[in-house]
Amino acid sequence: MATIALVAAGVIYLAAYLPRHAPLGPAVGLLIAAAAVLVANYGLVLRQPGFAWWRFRQVAAWTLLAYVVIGGTIEYAFIYDHTRGAVLAVMSLLLLTFVLDVPILVAFTVARFEERTQAPASR
Repeated sequence: MATIALVAAGVIYLAAYLPRHAPLGPAVGLLIAAAAVLVANYGLVLRQPGFAWWRFRQVAAWTLLAYVVIGGTIEYAFIYDHTRGAVLAVMSLLLLTFVLDVPILVAFTVARFEERTQAPASR
């Protein structure tokens, strides 16, 4: 959730300046912090012993697909509104961080309650 809060703060900060050019320092700082938290999330999930990885991958894949579509729609709105240059780059990277974070949160929430001994039936 920290990643989402950092991303939201960065996007709101940049959007408050539109259509003028925003100072990028605070937004880039929030982007770096969000990326660091995202990497920490991945690292913590990878360290889970006896985790239901098959369920995690199943849920993460479908959630990622949905959020790629959502992210693409939001990116289209950025471009349609004539956001250009460095502001667009930082907003796009913040959006990418959001798109990659939500599937981890959703998949972890589902997989942590899955029975650890259960595996998918082989076909």
